[in-house]
Amino acid sequence: MIEWSHQASADIRNLKNLIAKDSPYYARCFTERIVAAVEKLAEFPEIGRPVPEAGYRKDVRELIYQGYRIIYPTRPERVFIVAIIHGSRSLMAGEIKPWDAV
Repeated sequence: MIEWSHQASADIRNLKNLIAKDSPYYARCFTERIVAAVEKLAEFPEIGRPVPEAGYRKDVRELIYQGYRIIYPTRPERVFIVAIIHGSRSLMAGEIKPWDAV
């Protein structure tokens, strides 16, 4: 089962709005493809790689889609999408990590 955090839902909505400024069509296509990639995690939650910034937390994984990091901790019977961030953004800074905020 796939669940989306409020933050991840806001991330994808903001991404769609940003792309839509140039092309509503491509914004819809792009976000639909992200959702399709996420849906694969229901059957194959291990296809993502461990998040380097998560250190010892091997349950925190990420799926990379066209330069964006889809971050999710795996739980028994569910995948919880906690954030979608641009791949150039580092999570090494002292900020609260997305997987710790849930």
